Amino acid sequence: MMKTEMHFVHILFLLIISPLVCVNSEHFVLIHGGSHGAWCWYKVATMLKSAGHNVTTVELSASGINPIQVQDIHSISTYYEPLMTFMESLPSNEKVILVGHSLGGVSTSVAMEKFPHKISVAVFVTAYVLSQNLTYPAILQEQAKRNISLMDTQFFFFDGPNKPATARMVGPKFMASRMYQLSPPEDLTLALSLVRPVPIYKDVELLKTETAVTNDRNGRVPKIFIISKSDNLVTEDLQKWMIERSGPFAEVKVIKDSDHMVVFSKPNKLTSILLKIAQKF
Repeated sequence: MMKTEMHFVHILFLLIISPLVCVNSEHFVLIHGGSHGAWCWYKVATMLKSAGHNVTTVELSASGINPIQVQDIHSISTYYEPLMTFMESLPSNEKVILVGHSLGGVSTSVAMEKFPHKISVAVFVTAYVLSQNLTYPAILQEQAKRNISLMDTQFFFFDGPNKPATARMVGPKFMASRMYQLSPPEDLTLALSLVRPVPIYKDVELLKTETAVTNDRNGRVPKIFIISKSDNLVTEDLQKWMIERSGPFAEVKVIKDSDHMVVFSKPNKLTSILLKIAQKF
């Protein structure tokens, strides 16, 4: 894209969001998906800040520049601990807007359970969403039924060659066809240099316990789901399956022509929806 075209796109976006520029600043907390890090929010975070909001991009364990290594994560509570630490640090009278993408929806759901009084609304962007009636292991089982090819995904065996895999790393072909097929090629290039392995949790009962949520606490927080129609990883039918089993939702939004990485394929549309949510909640 030429510089003049880029300048025009930037001006056009500012004209679109100008009616949404906030009078009262809200605090967005953005939670990345598996293998990614806080870096993947760079477009959305910049636009939210330009609209006058406070933005925190959380770096989960063994993700982005977080120093913990994947082989040191033995339970999902270690993985999502940076978000819980951040939520604990918030003043008791401050409420934030949580936005979870993909696997980040699990951490978002747990934060809703632990800190319902600190969250004004939770937004799930083609994300795993948990409820008292829908567990994380149940979602994984349902997704496995769709038989999505793992292609060039790499597996790691930190417990030894004769033990089950303990981590996995998405490969370039998988990312290009399942996650980034509608995203700008430069963002795929960026991701290929920054993605990291994610842990595989072998203790299903522990996983279920550490991600359990209840109607009394998690259910107190209004939640919104944003469907990505052309997602080749968390497919539209799986997104709708989760919505049906984890409601009620205050709103369900749809973004067309977006792949799994909505933050890259449709950042302007996603930001516009988030700004409207900030006005409403």
